[in-house]
Amino acid sequence: MRASASWGGPGPEVPALAGVLSADEVRATAASIAAVQLRAGMIPWFPGGHADPWNHVEAAMALAVGGLLAEAERAYEWLAALQHPDGSWCNYYLGAGVEQPRRDTNVCAYVAVGVWHHFLITADRGFLEALWPVVERALDFVLDHQRPGGEITWAVEPDGTPGRFALLTGSSSIHMSLRCGLAAAQHLGLERPQWELAAGRLAHAVARRPDAFEPKDRWAMDWYYPVLAGVVRGAEAQVRMEGRWADFVMDGLGVRCVSDRPWVTAAETAECAMALDAAGLRHEAVQLLGWAQALRHEDGSYWTGVVHPEGVHFPGGERSTYSAGAMVLAVDALGGRGPTSGLFRGEELPSGLDLDEVAEASAEA
Repeated sequence: MRASASWGGPGPEVPALAGVLSADEVRATAASIAAVQLRAGMIPWFPGGHADPWNHVEAAMALAVGGLLAEAERAYEWLAALQHPDGSWCNYYLGAGVEQPRRDTNVCAYVAVGVWHHFLITADRGFLEALWPVVERALDFVLDHQRPGGEITWAVEPDGTPGRFALLTGSSSIHMSLRCGLAAAQHLGLERPQWELAAGRLAHAVARRPDAFEPKDRWAMDWYYPVLAGVVRGAEAQVRMEGRWADFVMDGLGVRCVSDRPWVTAAETAECAMALDAAGLRHEAVQLLGWAQALRHEDGSYWTGVVHPEGVHFPGGERSTYSAGAMVLAVDALGGRGPTSGLFRGEELPSGLDLDEVAEASAEA
């Protein structure tokens, strides 16, 4: 893989969202992530903490949106250097090495979203070509664990033993990763029909087979991720978002990470805002993101969460890079005008094979 100094795409226009965050405030948030990044490129959750590849990529995407392209590319170099021959990564890393060796399929797949996002910002084909083998190996590894019904086993133990179940949030996110992988392949003139079929089967499972997944109804991510990942769209997406609004949204405060506790978190609030935007509920999305600014620190970073009504930050006063990353991506989605602002609305992303359309065509034949 070439050194990042040889990738020299144009710098992005830093987004802003009127009444929520200015471009300078977005830059400050990106800088708060860069301040935590290690020299090798790893982005821990917080100083002295661990990193996982999913949140590492989310933070790298935010660095790029904030104009810090060299730092973002260093993050992808770190990830590429640690990829196992089978295409996977371990769950958690410390600066000194592996902390948790289990492989999480969703965590491994997300590099495809990050690489495509970075290419959209820079239009640098050299970057895309250099990272393509990393994306291809990662998605092939993940699809080795797709079940006959379309869902994907959530994890694989170090000895190769697959996990016992699939997760709705993880499988939804993998669907987004597959779409970005297909977009990258198309741009490079490559065909991946097996990914198109896998994406269609996965979307069908997420949208039509709720019994295929371990019950996690308590968690906000299971509520909004099928919309955020582009599986549930249009009127169906609006119905889904409106259906559990009262369970997860604390008026004037943000989104609870779990429905039965008053724990508002920055990352879930920002991601939910993006899901609302993808569902066409822009007013609610902007309102939600505005509420989340109560979690902003003066240096541009974000508290991970807060307990209400006490107003106590948790865990332990932590300000996390992934929370900052989600906030930057949400501002880009809602207020940006650049090529990445429509990514989570699915703009110009291939969807894979639509199994419902295939079934309808077969019935009509």
